[in-house]
Amino acid sequence: MIHYVTLIDATPIHKETLINSPILTGQNQLPRAVIYILIAILLFDLQGVIIKYMGDRYPVQQLSSFRNIFGLIPGLLVLFLSREWHARGKILRIRQWRLGLIRGLFIAVAQFCFYLAITKMELATASTLTYISPVLITLLSIPILKHHVGIWRWLAVGSGFFGVLIIMAPGSEIFTLYSLLPIGAALGYSFSTVCVKLMDDQVPTSLINMYASAGALIGSLIILFSTTGYQDVESNQDWLLLLAMGLVGGFAVLGLISAYRLTRPASLSPYEYFGIPFAFVLGWVFFDEAPFDKLIPGVFLIVAGGLIIAWRERKQRQTVSTTLTE
Repeated sequence: MIHYVTLIDATPIHKETLINSPILTGQNQLPRAVIYILIAILLFDLQGVIIKYMGDRYPVQQLSSFRNIFGLIPGLLVLFLSREWHARGKILRIRQWRLGLIRGLFIAVAQFCFYLAITKMELATASTLTYISPVLITLLSIPILKHHVGIWRWLAVGSGFFGVLIIMAPGSEIFTLYSLLPIGAALGYSFSTVCVKLMDDQVPTSLINMYASAGALIGSLIILFSTTGYQDVESNQDWLLLLAMGLVGGFAVLGLISAYRLTRPASLSPYEYFGIPFAFVLGWVFFDEAPFDKLIPGVFLIVAGGLIIAWRERKQRQTVSTTLTE
């Protein structure tokens, strides 16, 4: 599924948290973090395989709802195991609860777009197009967060969008409106990521994640019952697949959170792009898809844009870390 700019990267960091973190105390655990994030990315793509397989028999709105229902289980596990949440008094109600739920609504829209996309397109093609999200986050941060974007990030924006245009090939015979769905998914996730920066610093990341999960569930149910409505599940095997879809996606989020707590976000961001070859191999194995001609060379430009942003983020974090420890 989607390579995500995670909550850990998006949440403001306290000075005390940063100084006492493994990153600055000489306990950098990058190899372990890389293993966690690669497992998480693989799980997201396996979730995409299940969705694509079941998308012929069930509406994607219903798949999204079940994903969010069963995905609450790992989310609750993350919350109750969170030392930060326990240290802050195990609060459940937050001042910005509306914003927390709105983030989930953005996620629900993104899920609908992406799930529909992978039922209508090759898994690797749909997944690759969502990797435009770091570029979209950069653009959205200008009006929402009042961030200044320098020449390197503008270069990344141009590279990413040019890569998307090459893959989508507007005006050609291979272009369809379904090609816009992954962009809609990336936009929904990007809004969600930018909005998390507006939340209070003292809210634990695990609690932010739970509000987003609850909002996504509410949003997916609204989309389901306002469009296709509920369709009876046909067999016990399908119930098992629905359960697996939710748990795989939920534990993938858990893997991402665990990975980003071990090291600098910018150090891990490049590894998220392993999701592209993962999706390609899984699409080839399960669905006999091999869209080389669609992905090359556009995929290289999208990845280049994301890596430039990750590099600039890393430089910025290094500057902040040096300032805080002086």
